Amino acid sequence: MEPNYLAGVIEGFYGKPWTQEQRVSLLPRLVDWGLNTYFYCPKDDLKHRAIWRESYAEKELRQLAELIDGCGHHGVRFIYGLSPGLDIRFSDEDERTIIRQRLSQLIGVGARHFALLFDDLPGSMSDADQQAFGSVAEAQCAVTNEIFDWLREQFSESRLLFCPTPYCDRMDRSNLGGDDYLDRIGTHLKPGIDCLWTGPEIISQEISAESIRQLSDRIGRAPVIWDNLHANDYDLRRLFCGPYSGRPAETLRLVAGVMANANNEFGINYVPFRTMGECLSDPDSYQPRAAFERAVAAWMEDYQPTRTALQTEDLQLLADCYYLPFEEGAEATKMFALIERLLRSSSDSWGGDYDKFLAYEQRVEAIFEALTEIHDRELFYAWSRRVWELREEMGLIKDVLGRIKSGEDVAAGLELEHHLPHTCRGGITARLQRLIEMDENGRFSPA
Repeated sequence: MEPNYLAGVIEGFYGKPWTQEQRVSLLPRLVDWGLNTYFYCPKDDLKHRAIWRESYAEKELRQLAELIDGCGHHGVRFIYGLSPGLDIRFSDEDERTIIRQRLSQLIGVGARHFALLFDDLPGSMSDADQQAFGSVAEAQCAVTNEIFDWLREQFSESRLLFCPTPYCDRMDRSNLGGDDYLDRIGTHLKPGIDCLWTGPEIISQEISAESIRQLSDRIGRAPVIWDNLHANDYDLRRLFCGPYSGRPAETLRLVAGVMANANNEFGINYVPFRTMGECLSDPDSYQPRAAFERAVAAWMEDYQPTRTALQTEDLQLLADCYYLPFEEGAEATKMFALIERLLRSSSDSWGGDYDKFLAYEQRVEAIFEALTEIHDRELFYAWSRRVWELREEMGLIKDVLGRIKSGEDVAAGLELEHHLPHTCRGGITARLQRLIEMDENGRFSPA
């Protein structure tokens, strides 16, 4: 991996930002995993996005200075992101002055690399800006180019990243940002400015080399992948701790960098970050499942018990249950298939499958109990609500299968003592989800 290749982590999700202690503790691990960049742009840092014109208070700036110093100490590149697009007046020179003043605050405490982010915006602008620039793309490029020139006058090594309004193929096809947006970026955005991209989708299962070639031709540069594979801010019932995957070696050689957006829950990102580092270090030999198993075994060091120790094979089962957006891991897939087979067949044909299910149910129960006793309470809290839900569902299945095994007629439905209406699968969101069903191909229809 060349030194200029951006390989690292983005704190760029919607939701509660990580704590300073968590950020600082991550830095030596990034180095151990072969990663070189930390990109600070949490959407809910108000001064990153919602009130971007306001300067940081002294206490806030001290925290950023500590983080920048920590990055420097460990040899990690620090990038600060600003997202002014919600209400910027592109044709107003005062707005550009405010951006320079904001970045100057960060420069004063050691920052050298920055990003201007124009993602998740309506893709329109004022009449005055329309008259001045003609298109959203040209307006964004004008501001970004000016800031780039200003940065390079001070520090020739400064890196500036740009996030376009359509940042994946689907958005581009929807014409977000206006006609020929990406082609205009290729024409008007200065060489030397990096362009961020998430792939075919916001959360891309795979990113092909051919898709990167086509994009690079349009934007006039190799993109930097903002990888949302493990981000969970769009569905906080889920966690993603499977391996980095779906990015072939050829793809990784065609881009200027890869940075991973993360689970909101800091401690859950161990396997994603570690396996991404392994992949980028040797993409030709990388095997996702083998890397996953090595990472899970190493992750055990974070699960120091007070009493009952969690076993490696149980942590792997847990991680398999919360694997990747598009799939469960091997053991969870096997468990699901077993349960589905039991529920769809006569109890006379179950054989030893029922006992296998009971073993899984007992393991999930034991895993939850072991998690409650680990020293790292934040890591437990990251898991607790999800594993509690899994535990509850496994208990419900146990009750149903027990009734079937005893010969009870379930055709008309079952009333279960511990799973009452409104307390089991209750709440407005669950009720709304039952009104419109989604099939395996993503098609929706009224229930």
